Amino acid sequence: MTHQPSAVHKNWWIEFVLLAALWGSSFMFMRLGAAEFGPLPTAGLRVALATVFLWPIMLHQGHWPALRQHWRPVLFAGVTNSALPFALFAWAVLHIPTGLASILNATVPLFGALVAWVWLKDRIAPQRWLGLVLGLSGVALLTWRAPLAPNTNTREGWWAMLACLGAAVLYAISASFTRRFLKSVPPMATSAGSLLGASITLAPATLLLWPTNSPSPRAWLAIVAMAVFCTGIAYVLYFRLIANAGPSKALSVTFLTPVFALLYGIAFLNETLTLWMLGCGLLVVFGTGLSTGLVTFAQANAPAGCKSESKCNKVAKSPRNFYITPASCLGFKKLSPHAARIPAIFFYKIK
Repeated sequence: MTHQPSAVHKNWWIEFVLLAALWGSSFMFMRLGAAEFGPLPTAGLRVALATVFLWPIMLHQGHWPALRQHWRPVLFAGVTNSALPFALFAWAVLHIPTGLASILNATVPLFGALVAWVWLKDRIAPQRWLGLVLGLSGVALLTWRAPLAPNTNTREGWWAMLACLGAAVLYAISASFTRRFLKSVPPMATSAGSLLGASITLAPATLLLWPTNSPSPRAWLAIVAMAVFCTGIAYVLYFRLIANAGPSKALSVTFLTPVFALLYGIAFLNETLTLWMLGCGLLVVFGTGLSTGLVTFAQANAPAGCKSESKCNKVAKSPRNFYITPASCLGFKKLSPHAARIPAIFFYKIK
């Protein structure tokens, strides 16, 4: 059963900002950990420690019977949703700036819409197609003139960016897989179980590629912070945000995460933010918003036959030109059963 918030908690924005800050910091911690542990041990330690953190919570909440019933697809989801993407990102951040990796990670909803269209036959309205074109164009422009990490050649930089995009595709496939086979499983059971599957998958490589030189305390702290804060606590915050603010606001944390990742990279890793990165990043984020339906053009009147016509035609304008309308008025019930649960959608009016 999916928990639906009866009312938006007044302090939801605190958890929203904190979640974006935690997920944004994961790219910095990955760089610090992978520089000494190597990419695969970094990913392996991350999922193993996060598993240790989340399993007591999952058991305390009584989700063990659900996990035991669906353990095969849950463990498999850990391969595509955690093990492979974490390893790809851990390798990529050694060759490109962490801020660039975070922007490429923001393409997950773009690929998610495409995968759902191909696999689950979700309908993509013309406005969402426009978002896909804009978002993918932003990615193409970004990779064309992307900055690279020191001592990295162009070929390694291209492979690193492809690794980030490959991880984004894996996240997208995992989302559709979860929706197709794990819809009835509690999210905490899915998260804890999938992390266990990722830990089992990465354990051999972690042991075989363990660094010969003892990593520094800074590298260990980075790994622990990434596992406990950026994975374990972040998952708990994400579920709380869904419960307190609704799925639409929880999903929009994708827009804020790259901002924190860029700030951390500039402040702690001496990375630079170019105008080209900024412009392409904004194009990617705006395209992502359009492709997911979180951002859409304002409508003057409600669609014909809309049950919420009176509410749709009384759209209230805020000082920032953002509007609110019931999700049912945007045709989400035709897109997916999950999107139909979203109580409200923010959308931007283009002047």
